[in-house]
Amino acid sequence: MNAPSSTYGLSSEARNLHWLLSNLVEEVPGVRSVAVVSSDGLMLLSSDARHIEAAADPTVQDGPKGSSADLATIVSGLGSLTMGAAKLMDGGVVKQTMVAMEQGSLFVMSISDGSLLGVHATPDCDMTVVAYHMALFVGRAGHVLTPELRTELRRSLESAQ
Repeated sequence: MNAPSSTYGLSSEARNLHWLLSNLVEEVPGVRSVAVVSSDGLMLLSSDARHIEAAADPTVQDGPKGSSADLATIVSGLGSLTMGAAKLMDGGVVKQTMVAMEQGSLFVMSISDGSLLGVHATPDCDMTVVAYHMALFVGRAGHVLTPELRTELRRSLESAQ
């Protein structure tokens, strides 16, 4: 996790979101890393499972280069691009975006408050399983992601750096 190694001092809602994110990474095969980004593009939560996986197996691709902030930046940019495209096409609200690449997949799903959940996965992941677990996360996180909780999550990330 790119959050404090301990969730001591965080509200129960923040601890619950950290647990949900960890569970997504640990329970869903093929997930390399996950980021939750606020509607204004700031990272709220992040998990770098790909670094753990790469340390255990040097043949594993390490995903987006640099820090976990790179995934958050990509998720924010892709979310903005697809929302703009949907607006131009009168397509309504973007629910999910998926990019299939030779060496991986990227999924971006909207959360009810305008935040985005992004998942970087292996090329051989089961896309339906990843999307299903992302929808579970969004359903559980969407109603608790209040402005106060977003502020708490940002502060916990800043204090961890």
